[in-house]
Amino acid sequence: MERPFTIRHDRLNLAATIHYPNPDAKREGRKLPLIIINHGFVGSRIGVDRLFVLAARQFAEQGNLVIRFDFAGCGESDGVYGEHGLDSMIEQTRTVLNYGLSLDIVDPLRVTLLGHSLGGAVALLTAVREKRVKSLVLWSAVGYPFNDITRIVGRKIYEEAVTRGSADYLGYTLKPDFFDALMKHQPFQETQKFTGDVLLVHGTGDDVIPVDYTFLLEKTFWLRGEGRCDKVVIFQADHTYSSGEHKKELIRATSDWLGGYDQRQQEWHHWSI
Repeated sequence: MERPFTIRHDRLNLAATIHYPNPDAKREGRKLPLIIINHGFVGSRIGVDRLFVLAARQFAEQGNLVIRFDFAGCGESDGVYGEHGLDSMIEQTRTVLNYGLSLDIVDPLRVTLLGHSLGGAVALLTAVREKRVKSLVLWSAVGYPFNDITRIVGRKIYEEAVTRGSADYLGYTLKPDFFDALMKHQPFQETQKFTGDVLLVHGTGDDVIPVDYTFLLEKTFWLRGEGRCDKVVIFQADHTYSSGEHKKELIRATSDWLGGYDQRQQEWHHWSI
């Protein structure tokens, strides 16, 4: 079962969809793991070719409570995208997290942030500030927010935003503060602060965000004193996993990893004894 709803953030309404597991599924009295999905740059909670819809339905069928939402200025949410930079996206994610954890059916020890592209960077930056986030799933995550987004929009758009006060990119108004916020954050330097488990997924055919980022993220995560990091590289998959087979492989790999929580906990317990 799924339903659309809105979450109040400051004076904005953020459009969201919540997915519930099948009510007939046996939960044995256990509360539900929570997954929050962060979409990428100028995206929406639907995702390219319905990626997030399909993923959320699969994760809910697996027994998770899933919330996917539109960042301010995207999809059906209020606001102007270029007026809500990376810091705001982190705070919006925290607002959605607050909502999810306010539900008495949610297990506070099973909270996962899943982010794609720029949403991956937002998920990581939120997780290092939020002890309530217990695990991360990063799909083709942005590693250098300012450089990566400036490369996507083009240097001309950036320079226009700086000199004129705003620039139009695909109908989205980007302002200097938007780029300034991107410049402030370096996800690679923050990985050490997150102590939970991480799954990294990337496609070798990604011509938007290099697959090398995921290998570098893996190295930095493994330098931590606790928490494990797993990686899945999908051969020839592009940035949005547009091929049907690549999309299935992405969702299946993520579902398998999410479903392996109990086993990872047992392995970690035995290793730490």
